[in-house]
Amino acid sequence: MSKPIISPSILSANFLNIQADIETLNRSEADWVHVDVMDGVFVPNISIGFPLVKQVAEISEKPLDVHLMIVQPEKFIKELKDMGTMMMNVHYETCTHLHRVVQQIKDAGMKAGVTLNPSTPVAMLKDIVADLDMVLLMSVNPGFAGQKFIPQTVNKLKELRQLIDTTGSQALIQIDGGVNLETGKLLVEAGADVLVAGNAIFKAPDMVDMIHQMKNL
Repeated sequence: MSKPIISPSILSANFLNIQADIETLNRSEADWVHVDVMDGVFVPNISIGFPLVKQVAEISEKPLDVHLMIVQPEKFIKELKDMGTMMMNVHYETCTHLHRVVQQIKDAGMKAGVTLNPSTPVAMLKDIVADLDMVLLMSVNPGFAGQKFIPQTVNKLKELRQLIDTTGSQALIQIDGGVNLETGKLLVEAGADVLVAGNAIFKAPDMVDMIHQMKNL
């Protein structure tokens, strides 16, 4: 079994010295950098704006995995592409014309991901999963770092893995929320490809060692 892709979430980073945290990620085994953009409309919180995303992009040696928890994410496709974003991830719940948005992301030269909230069934992606590069299952309700992992996510993950396998989709499965060494092991065993972790990494005594342990779950 291949090792999981690790995408540390900078939502848990030290924003007073984010350059130091990004430089630590640069020398770690992290594969991507997960960037959560929240608008205070779709989710009850505001995180960071595109000026900071651009600065992170300039110093990160890892590809940017941008998770847009915002309404009308399609408005920012060009902006994210110009920053060098690798993966643009939008919520199923915010896109009335999801297929169109996915195609616009791909046409811009980025990979396209779609996120499902905990209460959104996997079956909602049946007709589009073959077009996706990644599906993100939220294992907490989006909006805040440090929440407790929702156990039902493991069963939902298995269902998504079956859907991907039966449709011939090449989409990766990413999990975000309450991921640590314990839950991460369960998720990898259930078929997760990408683990997003915030507090488990950025609050660890040794970030580089924690990422190494997650990489080898």
